[in-house]
Amino acid sequence: MAASTLTEVARLAGVSPATASRVLNGSARTPGPDIAERVRNAAESLGYIPNAQAQGLAKSSSGLLGLIVHDIADPYFSAIARGVQDAAREQGKMVLLATTGGTPADERVAVAAFAARRADSIVIAGSRSTRPADQDGNAELAAELDRYCRNGGRVGVVGHPVVGASASEGYHVVAVPNEELAAELARQLAANHAQEFVIVAGPEGLLTSDDRVRGFQKGLAAAGKPPAEVMHSGFDRAGGYEAGQLLAARIKADQASGAASSRPCIFAVNDVMAIGAAAALRSEGLRIPRDASVAGFDDIETLRDFRPALSTVRLPLEEIGRLAALGTAGNSAADVSAGAVTGQVTLRRSTETPPQVAA
Repeated sequence: MAASTLTEVARLAGVSPATASRVLNGSARTPGPDIAERVRNAAESLGYIPNAQAQGLAKSSSGLLGLIVHDIADPYFSAIARGVQDAAREQGKMVLLATTGGTPADERVAVAAFAARRADSIVIAGSRSTRPADQDGNAELAAELDRYCRNGGRVGVVGHPVVGASASEGYHVVAVPNEELAAELARQLAANHAQEFVIVAGPEGLLTSDDRVRGFQKGLAAAGKPPAEVMHSGFDRAGGYEAGQLLAARIKADQASGAASSRPCIFAVNDVMAIGAAAALRSEGLRIPRDASVAGFDDIETLRDFRPALSTVRLPLEEIGRLAALGTAGNSAADVSAGAVTGQVTLRRSTETPPQVAA
């Protein structure tokens, strides 16, 4: 059966379509109570479903918030999404979700789609990239966001500003102190580890990864340790697994030769990479922390079931998502709180010194 139309509702209620629209689409020009009740009763009897786009035009607000993440299956992004959802619920908004795989070109497509649907605001979560391959995508994304902001949209970004974006109004960034926290992690690990350090990082030019690598190296230097070797791989579990396989082969070769550096301390720049690296070590018969120490970054929820318990840096991921969404509403308290986002180094069993090594 065809859906009922606004014209049919107006005819049954004995009013003009314009009057019916004012009642059902939330216009500020509301007819008298008796007329409004007649229109609502007619709509209910016909099973009329209001047009959300028409309501948005009448209210100058669509009630939609667009969320763009790299991969919603990644616990890091799902935790941020929960925070965004909580803030959107407080604002009476619905969340639209787009996953992009992390390329600025795909993010631009998502921004354009949300803008076309008149989303009131957009939150973007995911590391920015300065890689040459992303140069054109960055420029197109920045232009799309600037156009969106000039038309009244508001944007919240987690981490770093979008490369090249110039909008001064409606733009909000929730900064995360990745470098400082990675430095503190390195200082605490260096206090108990005499072996070499290895960093499993994402691709060069991925700003979140670069910040954490730079901070960890600074922390080692402050502790009087030599720089860690850096292995670049994919910024995901598969990348961590690939790096872990290479490290497993090296550890086994060192053990066979009796080398003193056979028990490295491995810092993966996010937890899913650390999980991948640990899985690769286990697949080669190596044990953590007996044969290698492993640490990550983010403290994703998945770690509750990971054994041995993984040392990491705990970030308030849900709160970060919430602040990003609140910032798009022009919330002054969120602007103040955003500068206070911090984390905590949490050392667990994966970086403990086994008794036989200590002896």
